[in-house]
Amino acid sequence: MLTNKKVLVTGADGFIGSHLVEKLLSHGYDVRAFCLYNSNGSWGWLDTIPSSITDSIEIILGDIRDYASIKNAMINCEHVYHLASLIAIPYSYIAPSSYIDTNITGTLNVLQAARELSTARVIHTSTSETYGTAKFVPITEDHPLSAQSPYAASKIGADQLAISYWKSFETPVSILRPFNTYGPRQSSRAVIPTIITQIASGQNKVKLGALSPTRDFNYVTDTCAAFMAVANSENTLGQVINSASSFEISIGETASLISKCMDKDIEIISDEERMRPIDSEVNRLYGDNSLLKRLTSWEPEYGGIEGFTRGINSTIEWFSKPSNLSKYRVGSYMI
Repeated sequence: MLTNKKVLVTGADGFIGSHLVEKLLSHGYDVRAFCLYNSNGSWGWLDTIPSSITDSIEIILGDIRDYASIKNAMINCEHVYHLASLIAIPYSYIAPSSYIDTNITGTLNVLQAARELSTARVIHTSTSETYGTAKFVPITEDHPLSAQSPYAASKIGADQLAISYWKSFETPVSILRPFNTYGPRQSSRAVIPTIITQIASGQNKVKLGALSPTRDFNYVTDTCAAFMAVANSENTLGQVINSASSFEISIGETASLISKCMDKDIEIISDEERMRPIDSEVNRLYGDNSLLKRLTSWEPEYGGIEGFTRGINSTIEWFSKPSNLSKYRVGSYMI
């Protein structure tokens, strides 16, 4: 365990990034958090963490698209957890060039800075969306890649850049490919917060998109544990590694489970605005986590239907607090 050493988290102001910062701090790391520059000086979700925690974080506001900005933030950091990314699939239909700038050029900046600074390890964040609809299950790392959205295409490009730096320059890179992560602080554009926030606000007619696609949902603390496990194993260098619960459930079944956990009867309304273009919808994601388990000591704590139910209940508890629910535009379709 690389405790007492400085590490950088890009995208620390986001959903997974803020949780990863907390977990790293709890394990004794000296954390530098790279957050997107804004005129309000906001630290994103890090603003909601108790000051007893954030007082020990070094915050840098910058932009992953600017090489000087990210290189300066990486100085003297042993490990870089690269999470900064544009991730909303619907918005990638509207503004695809911004995904190229942020996800591909931003990753290039991190990799080139790591090469010049001799950074000990870069853990680059991929996504299960790079696989597209499963051609076989469970999906292993050998599954073919298929970009069914501009977002997925940008992440495939970023992943390939990371692999190229390992092969060309021996830049110490590991690529973690998380399947669908959920939990407290997630954007309401994601399906689980969409369902919970609508029910928690008193609505019994819940607007959703397609119900038949399946997902392999992963509670956020399991994803964060996977990042740390990959960073601290020499076996993971140059590898692309799935982080998955190896459990599959449909969107419709997920909505039913959430309504049961919240003890609310709901009617699901199909909202055309929330539907992806037919050939862009990823219909099945169900991951194989055996490589991660074989290369590290990682095990999911929220696997299977029992673990998923526990994770859903924890997520419901957080979103149901008025102070948290008030941060969301309930019922509005967020892209």
